[in-house]
Amino acid sequence: MPGRSRRRASRKQIRTPGGAFPLVAAGAFIALIVFGIVAVNRQMQGYLTATRHHKRVATAARTPAPSVLETPPQPAAVPTGTPSPAGSAAPESSASPIKSAPRLAVIIDDCGYNLERDRRFLALPIPITLSILPKTPHGQEIAEEAVAAGKSVMLHLPMEPESTQAHPGPGVITTAMDDDQVKAQVESDIESLPGMPGANNHMGSKATSDPRVMRDVLGVFRQHRLFFIDSMTSQTTVGESLARDMGVPTAARDVFLDNFTDLPYVERQLTAAGDVALKKGTAIAIGHPNESTAAALASLIPKIQAAGIVFVPAQTLVN
Repeated sequence: MPGRSRRRASRKQIRTPGGAFPLVAAGAFIALIVFGIVAVNRQMQGYLTATRHHKRVATAARTPAPSVLETPPQPAAVPTGTPSPAGSAAPESSASPIKSAPRLAVIIDDCGYNLERDRRFLALPIPITLSILPKTPHGQEIAEEAVAAGKSVMLHLPMEPESTQAHPGPGVITTAMDDDQVKAQVESDIESLPGMPGANNHMGSKATSDPRVMRDVLGVFRQHRLFFIDSMTSQTTVGESLARDMGVPTAARDVFLDNFTDLPYVERQLTAAGDVALKKGTAIAIGHPNESTAAALASLIPKIQAAGIVFVPAQTLVN
């Protein structure tokens, strides 16, 4: 009997480990399955996250950068106030809120021939500067109306262009003139519209690129204490640089508004002028008495002012 007890005990010892093995194996198998599911799930989540990221990057790359006029303005809009007659704004202190805000001057060239076209700009609620050609049939009349309307005025000095097909009109300054002739013609143009605080060039790509001619012109301006704004009709112009050398207050055009007269183009150019003002602090835009130019200004003035930009007379931007 003792022998049977030993055999039973021996069989129990053998069956116990044998019975535990299937349970351990099953547990390990289940754990392996769970681990696999978790790993696959994490991989899929990572893939989906990466896909969403790449989609966002691709979408951002396709989206054009907005104009700075479409971003919220940093400073609050500053009231423009009432412009001084004849463009002679009162001196501003360095602490002036207008001087610290981005400033944009809009010059309307070629005024003096057509009162109806020129008057469109007198109704605009900003200090537009009308640049009036000398010896025109309505030059003096539109100058007086502009001053009465609180706008600014200046002389639009005709100067010789590169193209022989373009005709600047009466009072033109040419490179064929000698020094005395240039000075006499400038004096005559100034006398035809008395009281103008300064001038910009009408056409003039050839004359403004001639240092001799520009010294003569700017010498007369210095005697009369006039400012000169370079219309930048040529990349080789010496107008602004010579004016600075000679001590004549000066500035230069940044944007032409209406090389093409369709309304969407003019609106884009006016928006570009606002962008320049926000980036540089000041900008000068030049347009012409076209219906589309007046319409673009009327449409975009509120948006430009909401961006914190102040419209100012052109004279306030010369230095």
